[in-house]
Amino acid sequence: MGNATVALTDFGNLMRPNSPSVSELEHQPQYPGSQTRSDYCFEDIIGNSSALQRVLEQVAIVAPTNATVLLHGETGTGKELIAHAIHKLSRRRHRSFVCMNCAATPSGLLESDVFGHEKGAFTGAVMQKKGRLELADGGTLFLDEIGDISLELQPKLLRAVQEQEFERLGSTRTIQVDVRMIAATHRSLPEMVRNGTFREDLFYRLNVFPIEIPPLRERREDIPLLVDYFVSKISRRMGKQIKSIPDRAMQLFVRNDWRGNIRELANFIERAVILTRGDELEVPTLQFASSLEMYITAPSTFHQAESNAIIAALREASGRLSGRGGAAERLGLKRTTLQTKMRRLNICRADYGC
Repeated sequence: MGNATVALTDFGNLMRPNSPSVSELEHQPQYPGSQTRSDYCFEDIIGNSSALQRVLEQVAIVAPTNATVLLHGETGTGKELIAHAIHKLSRRRHRSFVCMNCAATPSGLLESDVFGHEKGAFTGAVMQKKGRLELADGGTLFLDEIGDISLELQPKLLRAVQEQEFERLGSTRTIQVDVRMIAATHRSLPEMVRNGTFREDLFYRLNVFPIEIPPLRERREDIPLLVDYFVSKISRRMGKQIKSIPDRAMQLFVRNDWRGNIRELANFIERAVILTRGDELEVPTLQFASSLEMYITAPSTFHQAESNAIIAALREASGRLSGRGGAAERLGLKRTTLQTKMRRLNICRADYGC
């Protein structure tokens, strides 16, 4: 790999309700395998891959209806962003979009959080509280990680989804609501149904319009756009001016599988922006190889991957270990740590030819 760089342009909201102007398209960098124009444009959703376009086509179809939607995809694929897109394109867009992460709420508080409670309903209930269902009345309720809801709570949720009615904890008064439900999970609900950990009737009621969100490794052509977007966004937030991304770094980004998907990619880029001191993104290559166990040369062992990363950084730094632009800085390591690793891996000057 050479030391070529690609100019960084802020994509901001690349996919907008209105098509981008000709001048905007002319100033967007072109990466192999990517397109700048999209048939389905949604604010804040970055990408033009065919896998993502299929999802956005389904969103455009179901959004104007009141149908319940079940989003399925790996952690970090952007399920909440897709739920927001459905809400924004619906007739409910001027009403509330209420989000709830079922996995992040303790099971003992989940029922109160969803349905609300009356004063004195339980110890510590010192005042009446409206639940998420009431807060979402007229709008959309997004239940993230729906597979984490307990079996005891599922019948009450089924009634709320099906009949649009419920009672607060500690009350016998039935409350009617008009709520559009969107649920999401990374779990296999059909398998949970077979194992008896998820109610079959609730699954079918939620699964009216299923949408599968593809992992990032199935939409690699979107990665350059996402990298550009996150570098621009994060560097502005940190008060830095990063104008370019090394071509070799972009190759690393595109070839990695990103098991944590977009969330993992964003977190890694934030780390790189923090380490960057100039106007070119400095990617911690060794951290990349160490945490992801991959490298462009596809080595057979992890130690070989680590060795390759160090040698590549030394070559790029013309053999310098420390100082600005040195191998240690490029790898995100202290000079002493790098020297220890070089001794352990038996890396000598002949290996990097400087």
